[in-house]
Amino acid sequence: MRGIPSLITDIRKKVFTEVARMAYEGGDYSKVEDLPYVIVPGDSPMHRESIFLERAIAGERVRLAMGLSLRPVQSRTLMTDGMDNAAIAEQYYEPPLVNIIPYACHACPSNQYRVTESCQNCLAASCQKVCPKGAISFVNGKSHIDPEKCIKCGKCAKACPYHAIIHLERPCQAACGMDAIGQDEHGKAVINQDKCVSCGQCLVSCPFGAIVDKGQIFQVVSSILKGDKVIAIVAPAFIGQFGKASTPEKFTTAMKMLGFDSVVEVAIGADVCTIEEAKDFMENVPEKHNYMATSCCPAWHSMIHKLFPGEAKNISMTLTPMVFTARLQKRIHPGCKVVFVGPCAAKKLEAIREDIRSDVDFVLTFEELMGMFQAKDIDFAAIPEGDSMKEGTASGRGFAVAGGVAKAVANVIHETNPDFEVKIASAQGLKECRKLMQLAKAGKYNGYLLEGMACPGGCVAGAGTLLPVELASTVVGRYQNEADEDSPLNSKYRDVGKHLN
Repeated sequence: MRGIPSLITDIRKKVFTEVARMAYEGGDYSKVEDLPYVIVPGDSPMHRESIFLERAIAGERVRLAMGLSLRPVQSRTLMTDGMDNAAIAEQYYEPPLVNIIPYACHACPSNQYRVTESCQNCLAASCQKVCPKGAISFVNGKSHIDPEKCIKCGKCAKACPYHAIIHLERPCQAACGMDAIGQDEHGKAVINQDKCVSCGQCLVSCPFGAIVDKGQIFQVVSSILKGDKVIAIVAPAFIGQFGKASTPEKFTTAMKMLGFDSVVEVAIGADVCTIEEAKDFMENVPEKHNYMATSCCPAWHSMIHKLFPGEAKNISMTLTPMVFTARLQKRIHPGCKVVFVGPCAAKKLEAIREDIRSDVDFVLTFEELMGMFQAKDIDFAAIPEGDSMKEGTASGRGFAVAGGVAKAVANVIHETNPDFEVKIASAQGLKECRKLMQLAKAGKYNGYLLEGMACPGGCVAGAGTLLPVELASTVVGRYQNEADEDSPLNSKYRDVGKHLN
């Protein structure tokens, strides 16, 4: 369902747009009680059994978009509860970042095999013959699976010549590479926050839109209206996300129309990160560490710490491109506020770390930023071109696509040490990342550079993106080709890493 417009994406857009509009109109958050009626107008439900349920869900979405927690269903609370403290420019998120609205959850079937109407009651009865537990019988001329006996091995589904047996799995559970999603006594999905790394893949996989991450749209606009010098640092995956007319030059114009002081591409931080990780690898592998894992993806980083704590020493100590870029802006513009704009939900979690929060003040996803554009009625086709963004290299821009980080690091090592061969292993999606780390722990990747990306396809597949993954990858490739320089070693920021680490 990624990249496919739907009622869910429409509702998310409306929520982000109305929260941004409320903020731009002066920030009177008492109006928040009216937003569910704006988001869900009329007197007939669009997709659920009750318009009152739809509005209740919309209300929780609004609260989460403003960084607030879900309200308990057991007691009466107002939508504005807690907003005195949350609706200010300095407010960070309260954990947890990713939330399930319980009454929006469909309580989907969890890991079941079912016989469909396609069953032909064939003489071969292959499904019955291969079942190791005798769980399949024939009832009224159709195969029937006894759920008490079934061990979910899937042999029946593979054996059926008509593909009449299907595997039902909760989409959110299937998407979660951390096995962090279970269910409560009512069959509703719940997140084990001790396991969750906030990659957001469950969020974009739920066909009922029940999973939502917290946002800072209101706080960003509040900071702008307060008169802060707010600088947007933009991940390279931004290219093409806001429509065909959203060239980098028009994008900078649009951002200034929103009130941002300036726009900087995070590719420059990626260039610094590349050089520093190349140094890190050459200095430490294999003398001090058996291998080195890249540091850029916060969900991959968190996964290693949670599941492979003994291997965490092998993660590069280099800062991420977001932090390098933010620190650079704070050095150049003392007292400024920095907003990271990117595709990633996990970056929100990274930004609130104790050692990072003074560098990155706010995080917005592309989806949330689109809500701000719509709140201000910005039409990319009608606005003039502004400043270009030409400081990032092709390698730095390539961080947006899976494989790009390791490739950039290996290229820099080869440039500085032509005879040195860098062996690379990479994985996309946390399930594959776990397999990669299991092999690394077993010593299979000694001497390697490991790249892990929590989202299949890389950052272009983050939970806050607007484009289909394949199209986004293609557009980023073109954006790389437009860079003035290929190598981070030719960046004017090549030497700043030692001052920012």
